[in-house]
Amino acid sequence: MKARVHVTLKNGVLDPQGKAIEHALSSLGFDGVNDVRQGKVIEFSLSESDPAKARAEVEAMCEKLLANTVIENYTIELNG
Repeated sequence: MKARVHVTLKNGVLDPQGKAIEHALSSLGFDGVNDVRQGKVIEFSLSESDPAKARAEVEAMCEKLLANTVIENYTIELNG
């Protein structure tokens, strides 16, 4: 089974990388781009075939390592 985790900063948390991207896009002539937020995507394969067990396993990974749940949100996609 394939897993994809999207990790983004929570609303209200300052995002200096997003702000830098916003300024860079503006300087390249892409006007009208606002409120840029930067995140990360983590993809991996799991040997677990039961979707409920796989989701629980990935949630545990997110809580323990993949996301800083104090300042970040995450979403999980499973395929397979």
